[in-house]
Amino acid sequence: MKEVNDQPHGFHGASMVLDISGSPQRRQFDNHPIRLPKQLLAMAFVGALLAGASHANAMSGSDRASINQPNIVLIFADDQGWRDVGYQSDGIFLTPNIDRLAAEGMVFTDAYSAAGNCAPSRACLLSGNYTPRHHVYAVGSTERGPAKLRRLIPIPNRSGLAPNVVTLAEALKGAGYVTGHFGKWHLAGKQGALPTQQGFDETYDSFGDGEHPEGTTGNKKGPPEDPKGVFTLTRKACEFIERNKNGPFFCYLPHHAIHGPLQLTPTTRSLMEKHSREKFPSTAYLGCTYDLDSSVGLLLAKLKELDLEKNTLVIYTSDNGATPGSLQEPLRGNKGCYYEGGIREPFVVRWPGVVEAGSKSSVPIILVDLFPTFLAAAGVPVPDGKTLDGENLLPLFKQEGHLERQAIFWHFPGYLNTAVTRGRDPVFRTRPVSVIRKGDWKLHLYHEEWQLDGGREAAVSSNAVELYNLADDIGERSNVAATESEKRDELIGDLLAWFDSTGARLPNQRNPNYDDEARRVADKQAAETTPRK
Repeated sequence: MKEVNDQPHGFHGASMVLDISGSPQRRQFDNHPIRLPKQLLAMAFVGALLAGASHANAMSGSDRASINQPNIVLIFADDQGWRDVGYQSDGIFLTPNIDRLAAEGMVFTDAYSAAGNCAPSRACLLSGNYTPRHHVYAVGSTERGPAKLRRLIPIPNRSGLAPNVVTLAEALKGAGYVTGHFGKWHLAGKQGALPTQQGFDETYDSFGDGEHPEGTTGNKKGPPEDPKGVFTLTRKACEFIERNKNGPFFCYLPHHAIHGPLQLTPTTRSLMEKHSREKFPSTAYLGCTYDLDSSVGLLLAKLKELDLEKNTLVIYTSDNGATPGSLQEPLRGNKGCYYEGGIREPFVVRWPGVVEAGSKSSVPIILVDLFPTFLAAAGVPVPDGKTLDGENLLPLFKQEGHLERQAIFWHFPGYLNTAVTRGRDPVFRTRPVSVIRKGDWKLHLYHEEWQLDGGREAAVSSNAVELYNLADDIGERSNVAATESEKRDELIGDLLAWFDSTGARLPNQRNPNYDDEARRVADKQAAETTPRK
């Protein structure tokens, strides 16, 4: 049975619906959960499409061209930070193909993943929902790090995206799209489902050493001339595109690169050794990124060869921030935290005739926006009963409007071990935290201090909240929670309302195994061995 969300959209008490033109509308959502069998939900969706999914699946190429449904290609890097592209690194990284894509399309400077690491980010992307709705918060467990150093009992993690969650692939498939997945999945687990159970007609995964079973986890090197399998996965994606060139198709290409272990071709190593200006990032880091970029060039060349460029919406982005192998300065932090370096991503969209070449947007966007955006581009409504937390980005793509929402959110009710660059904590990447960005303002609410040290009344004295004005302080160096009290209280109120609207589970139980003295010792030792900058 597919999930029918009964929570209101955002903190405004409404869910997002799209009409055929993709224009946002508002409707009040029934407060009572509705549970429909998958077959009935599919039938309802067909009715909502007017022409129907069965008709769409039977459409000829000319029929599809007449309604101008674009092909959709989503290239999804693994652990590529905001700075790790040529156009945002002052040339430190060589990514000529991604840079060309940026020159031919629109760059979003303030684009975000919806979580600080892999599995939850992908769950948010494919479900169109924030973490409180699908409960995938982390990879494996939310109890990562020494138990005696954790003050709260974290909210349990769901090991995968539940089979009853309606995905982006299912919604597009119902609208007549052929759907293909090529690469990393990371959403199966005991509580999850495989790509072919979540709307993908085709799926293929490999590190370049032959096909791997559907839903394979882990990461490793590939053959010397196919690092991380970037060329095999791209070739499979290109074959899918060619088979379905009469469209419409949705090609989801989530690479294993540049997640460790880092790998690069021998030729690329020689090039990077000549190019590298300093020892950091390493030759391997730069080269793994360069080979990933080369694979992007192959896919773009295939679209050109097949004369599909004009009617294909291409997006390039990443699942979360970079590892400590690539400093993200001026951004703070790395993968796994909720400072900018952990969640701000490179994001490029190309769609000739719709998106102006060489354009740029600083409007904050987030991965949950892609679900409603792709449906709007395809000209179809949201599946009946499906709540989406994102917003249609077409007005930004076309530079013809603005977004209705006021804020975007993150919720991580657990622990991730291993400190990050300029992190809050010398032991953990993050402790339980929820975050809101509203305009230029960003507030972090840390649940240990909030729950155990006085809540709202002691929010400043307990250091439960951090507030930054990103317009003046993109590096999140100056916490102004004490001086900007009006803005602080406004964002706290918005965040608490969002908790209610999404049914967010908050960690509030003391950990009986917590040892305050052990924490002081661990913090001191960690700070001495890895001093924060």
